Amino acid sequence: MTDTKKNTLIRFATLPGDGIGPEVMEVALGLLRKAGDLHGFRIETSHHDVGGIAIDRHGEALPPATLDACRQQDAILFGSVGGPKWESLPPKEQPERAALLPLRKAFRLYANLRPGNLYPELSDLSPLRPETVARGIDVLCVRELTGGVYFGQPKSTKKLDDGQEEAIDTMVYLTSEIERVTEVAITAAKLRSGRLCSVDKANVLETSVLWRRVVSEKVAAEAPDLELSHMYVDNAAMQLVRDPNQFDVLLTENMFGDILSDELAVICGSLGMLASASLGADKNSHGLPYGLYEPAGGTAPDIAGKNLANPCAQILSAALMLRYSFGLEEAASSLENAVKAAIRTGHRTGDVSQGEPSVGTTEMGEAIASCLE
Repeated sequence: MTDTKKNTLIRFATLPGDGIGPEVMEVALGLLRKAGDLHGFRIETSHHDVGGIAIDRHGEALPPATLDACRQQDAILFGSVGGPKWESLPPKEQPERAALLPLRKAFRLYANLRPGNLYPELSDLSPLRPETVARGIDVLCVRELTGGVYFGQPKSTKKLDDGQEEAIDTMVYLTSEIERVTEVAITAAKLRSGRLCSVDKANVLETSVLWRRVVSEKVAAEAPDLELSHMYVDNAAMQLVRDPNQFDVLLTENMFGDILSDELAVICGSLGMLASASLGADKNSHGLPYGLYEPAGGTAPDIAGKNLANPCAQILSAALMLRYSFGLEEAASSLENAVKAAIRTGHRTGDVSQGEPSVGTTEMGEAIASCLE
């Protein structure tokens, strides 16, 4: 993918959210503007409340005005939501569930891309053996996001005649749901080393039997040159710990991907360095996927407002947005390389400083900006 739209205007909604969200978002936007100056594009964004701050100001985590504003844009750059202040609310009303799930549904965000990157300079952050991660980690997890047990029906809890409670969740997958997320994984694998591992539980689950067959047929028909393998989810979880770099692109259904991508995040040492992209079924005005881009970490309310947060995950999420929703590969790569260069030259926020002197949020952004030049 190459930059073909010089001096173009890119429009996206900014939802900073709670805790450290507004701080790291401000740094990311500054770097996007600088990248635009260097690579010939301009940004136009509008800020809207989401999550806990939206509950406080509007009475709900995803106000209609925020959702409407997002519909007028080509992508969403998301911060983080939630915190102890709202944990006493009923589960369905808490920021994480009441904001993110409706956004995924509204924009049919069916494919989550979660890069698991550990730079060699930060290898000591990983809980894995030094010899396992000495050259870093570079794995991409592609997770189906709108099907499976999280969304299947029927879903209920009821009291039985004998006094017990019965809870039911249903795992459902359609051929079309599996095919479209496999297409995303194929595209990603072609841009990387050409290796794709599909994760399932086909020895137990009917949905996994269908998953394995559809993935195999899709790859055989559209990308026979890819190296496709299949692995049961329990083995995949073990193999990620044993040797993460045996994988390149992991393709998983919803629940398995939820678990494995979090495991991958722990292996990589710090959520403050990890980005994610959720791509939709609909195209934006550039003819590319509408997407939601967010850091993998949380709101970190204990350090909010103290200029201590790591902005790298938010910056790297912005780079993913440039790549997937705006087709600006050169700019995206330059932003990612600038983050790597800043780390390589010794600039670290407290979460990744490993006891060495650290810099603040804004200073980290300034270091990355210098490397971007």
